[in-house]
Amino acid sequence: MTRASGLDLQELHHYAMSRPGTTDGYPFGPGALALKVHGKIFALIADDAEPLTISLKCEPEVATVLCDSHEAVQPGYHLNKRHWITVTVDGSVDDELLGWIDDSYDLVVDGLPRRVRDELRGG
Repeated sequence: MTRASGLDLQELHHYAMSRPGTTDGYPFGPGALALKVHGKIFALIADDAEPLTISLKCEPEVATVLCDSHEAVQPGYHLNKRHWITVTVDGSVDDELLGWIDDSYDLVVDGLPRRVRDELRGG
């Protein structure tokens, strides 16, 4: 299935929810779907935005490179711009986006207590 508009909400949500220990909800109200691992947010989907956007946690050096090299990637909208990026889901970065979701999840998991990390990683 090819779409000019990129991945859709259902695909992004399903992919993020497939990460171990992930929960979702609307702690900030409608329109901002938060995806969390062990209570810590790793992704925020503006599910009422057109086009859809997703904000992801990111290493500061990587965030700078991504923002400089992809028009669809901007510093985090209403977030710490050093540690978050906001990606416009317009089809231009679909090949990379799922990997960026994984990276964001991994960054959050890396900050959890060792016992929790081991449990999530099956170790």
